[in-house]
Amino acid sequence: MPTSREPVPSLDARRVGLVGDWFGASARDLPWRRPECTPWGVLVSEVMLQQTPVARVLPVWLSWMSRWPEPSDLAASTQADAVRAWERLGYPRRAKRLWECALALVDRHEGLVPADAEALLALPGVGDYTASAVLAFAFGQRAVVLDTNVRRVLARAWQGEPLPPVSLKRDERELAERVAPVAPHAAAVWAVASMELGALVCTARAPRCEECPLEQACEWVAGGRQGLDQAPRRTQAWHGTDRQVRGRILAVLREAEAPVLIEGRAVLADVEPGQLDRCLESLLVDGLVSLVDADRGLYAFA
Repeated sequence: MPTSREPVPSLDARRVGLVGDWFGASARDLPWRRPECTPWGVLVSEVMLQQTPVARVLPVWLSWMSRWPEPSDLAASTQADAVRAWERLGYPRRAKRLWECALALVDRHEGLVPADAEALLALPGVGDYTASAVLAFAFGQRAVVLDTNVRRVLARAWQGEPLPPVSLKRDERELAERVAPVAPHAAAVWAVASMELGALVCTARAPRCEECPLEQACEWVAGGRQGLDQAPRRTQAWHGTDRQVRGRILAVLREAEAPVLIEGRAVLADVEPGQLDRCLESLLVDGLVSLVDADRGLYAFA
């Protein structure tokens, strides 16, 4: 029992401490979290992990970092090399942006990832989340990192809500800013620990509250874990979508050693001609593929 001279930790600080202790005992050993990982490795991991599970990212990240351990290595390769090496991670524009980012790092920062928010945000493909994550995880700075997992932990433990809003709200940012410790190292630990808790325990549809370090300090648990069954499911159709067809086109190009005639390919026989044309056009607009022979209809990676 604290004496009158001993400050009583705030509920925010107590929760943050519980999550940090849990992380110290339960964190996954991921290569981009190890002390020897470079800021470039952290940046690559954060781009790859956007909307993509760790299990899918890990082998591609290892392969990517083995081939391109520094931005200058990737900058010396081609965009086509980057998109091909992206394999099946999805959202291949991220590979294009990383290649463009490597070029910018070589051109503007002598091939080094800057430890400055403004400079990071000026890089291709780097938004608020990625910049904050790099500052926290690569440089140990105090940066408020808000991904889906962190937002879910804050929504449940602090606000008593089953899930955060679809779009990030101002009050969420204000809450996250208040909760994050002032000390840079402690803030960085909180960022990665809350992210891990949301990914492994405080999951969207099947939270394992009995394993959670915040079970006794969670507003949502205290309120009876209400509302999760009524919350809209954020599922996205995949089979037959343009995004799937775009991925199938890129898979054909990835396996080819020369420009390819896409129309009439057996592996795309079930795709309607109109959808195929639309997806090819979108890939051209995105700069991911090029039409190398219009007369013969041959395509290749850009």
